[in-house]
Amino acid sequence: MQPQPSGRRISSRRLAALASITALTLAVSTSAGNSRLSPGTSAAGAGPSPLSHSSAHGPCLISSSREVQMSEGVPTPPGYTRSIGTVRALTLMIDFPDAPGEGDALDRYGEFFPQTREWFRTSSYGRLDYRPEIPLPDWLRMPRPFRAYGIERGAPFDPGYRELVRDIVEAADPEVDFQAYDLLNVLVTPNAGPSALDTVLSVTFAGNPEAPSADGTPVANASFVYSRQDDGSGSYHRTGYRVLPHENGHVFGLPDLYTAGGGGAVGHWDIMSEDWGANNDFLGWHKWKLGWLDAAQVGCAADRGTKEYSLTPLAEAGGPKLVFVPLDGRSGYALELRTRAGNDEVVCRPGILIYKVDADVDTGMGPITVYDSRRDSGGCTRSPNVHAELSDATFVPGESFVDRRAGIRVAVVSADEDGSTYRVRVTREPPSTQD
Repeated sequence: MQPQPSGRRISSRRLAALASITALTLAVSTSAGNSRLSPGTSAAGAGPSPLSHSSAHGPCLISSSREVQMSEGVPTPPGYTRSIGTVRALTLMIDFPDAPGEGDALDRYGEFFPQTREWFRTSSYGRLDYRPEIPLPDWLRMPRPFRAYGIERGAPFDPGYRELVRDIVEAADPEVDFQAYDLLNVLVTPNAGPSALDTVLSVTFAGNPEAPSADGTPVANASFVYSRQDDGSGSYHRTGYRVLPHENGHVFGLPDLYTAGGGGAVGHWDIMSEDWGANNDFLGWHKWKLGWLDAAQVGCAADRGTKEYSLTPLAEAGGPKLVFVPLDGRSGYALELRTRAGNDEVVCRPGILIYKVDADVDTGMGPITVYDSRRDSGGCTRSPNVHAELSDATFVPGESFVDRRAGIRVAVVSADEDGSTYRVRVTREPPSTQD
């Protein structure tokens, strides 16, 4: 959610809001029943998708060693929405007596669809059939003014937020069977609350134990979108929808990758880091977590010695996509090939992206860190709302990443002439005892 527009500073109010976001996503188990599903679909709320792995992947199945609200560990724990197959997204457009909906409610819906559905189709290689449904195509009026709920940053523990959810359920329940859906999207009229440039209100909470029930199922795994992510650059009609796939990433169990300081840890390499501006994809680690990569597409470099691996562009279906180099039972390095294709529209230096994943680091605290092959270069893009410094972080043939303390070296050996396959060499030696 962290914008990085060129030529201006982020407001202090916005940075303060980002610093508080870590309290906004909850990882608590929930379940839902099955009702009125389309033929061939599975039960709504059936839980997170299984991770595709073999016995050889054992050392790479990192997990948290302590209590973490939303961890990068694999597999994803219970309580989240599945991310493969048909997923039905109940989508409601709401307004308030003091903030009546601007224009037709379907116009608000059109700000996010069909773009969000297509984004997930592209990112998942067609494995996620995301189906937004609008049983109530008009504005759903809340009984109290927006100001009466006291919503500032959307923390689900706030009494006003729980009251809002209860009012949504009460208003929609006569015509909506909540059991039939996997997740809830609430698209709030943009004139309710401040601009997204000033204060971040959009939020997701998953498995909230205090969420009210409707039709016998908790209204958990819900994403709320406020305002518009319009920075005035003229790109909103193409990019403004991207806050929703980011928020939905949470209902699938993915943490925030930005920190209070912005997108400096991951940059524009994952939509869970930056969802403003130009289109971007999920990291390969997230695609594995979500069930979009097969076991054969993921290499686990756990053994001592040297081994070479092939990698094909992450945006393209098929072929090897990810190599993970475990450091211990909770962390490791991930390698993947990023190119300008699919959802990655501003990749300006194709190559091998190397990043560290730590399952012990919580959402919004920097659970993933991208390593920059060209530190302090200023980057290779000037696209608005893209973290420029990390835009050229990828490693190309002839370049290497070294962690001497861990005894790990990753060398990019070669690339096909058309860039369709890169070869990387991973060397593991005994860890160094020197600093």
